[in-house]
Amino acid sequence: MKDVIDKFCGAFAELDAEAMVECYHEDVVFEDPAFGTLSGERAKNMWRMLCESQKDKKFIVIHSDVEANTNSGSARWEALYVFSRTNRNIRNKIKAEFKFREGKIIEHKDDFDLYKWSRQALGATCYLIGWSEFFKDKLQNQTKGLLDRFEEKRNA
Repeated sequence: MKDVIDKFCGAFAELDAEAMVECYHEDVVFEDPAFGTLSGERAKNMWRMLCESQKDKKFIVIHSDVEANTNSGSARWEALYVFSRTNRNIRNKIKAEFKFREGKIIEHKDDFDLYKWSRQALGATCYLIGWSEFFKDKLQNQTKGLLDRFEEKRNA
């Protein structure tokens, strides 16, 4: 299953959302600090939205330390990009955990330091609140709102 992780991460580096979502089982559950928990088509659409938002921009993904067996796997990946809302440079280090079913990713959990990310993305204001549950909840509401709008346009 290492090849599935490599394909997924490699496709992200190429901003090829359709190749990424091909790696996902139809019943996939994704979780990370920025979006919370997303399932099925909504998880797939999150990658479509993220890839689309980075087209024609400086965007780098490097993955490493891929390990996998038939049931589960893990990888580390690092994303370097410019956060569009503030035009600030981001270097986000992620630890990804995967579970597999029928040769595809059924569970995907990305873990990263949200406080560190928030300071990079939003600057000084996040030194005070970037670590809090309030900030995490507000961020997840905003990202899910962006995803709602993306899906509305996609389905129109």
